[in-house]
Amino acid sequence: MQEPKISKAELALIARDEVPFAGSLGLLADTVEAGRVVVRVPYQGAFVRPGGTIAGPVMMAAADFAMYAVVLSLIGPVKLAVTTNLNINFLRRPPPGDLLADARIIKLGQRLAVGEVSLYAEGAEGDLVAHVTSTYSIPPRG
Repeated sequence: MQEPKISKAELALIARDEVPFAGSLGLLADTVEAGRVVVRVPYQGAFVRPGGTIAGPVMMAAADFAMYAVVLSLIGPVKLAVTTNLNINFLRRPPPGDLLADARIIKLGQRLAVGEVSLYAEGAEGDLVAHVTSTYSIPPRG
């Protein structure tokens, strides 16, 4: 099995220093493997929208950061890798609580990475709350 090219600690620094919006949400990498990253969204009361559920923009941010992290798990800390597409399907209302964004790479090319992210409420990993497909642009190396 391939070793990831970025660590949890490095992702935490990137979230704090390079992607401050992700840092302000408290996003944390629970699992970092080459080609798979699980990001935790620690619950904050400010995330709840009318109806008692986690707001969609929070889920979208978690999915986008998880996709960024999984791309970096394979190519290393390339800060200028950017989202070119993100499609989200909201499937069920997550209750207030931590969310998990489980990201996997479908295809990694020289210039594009395609992946998917499954979002779950913690403790209910069998009940998908949202499904995301995303494409990242990878800058030329060198």
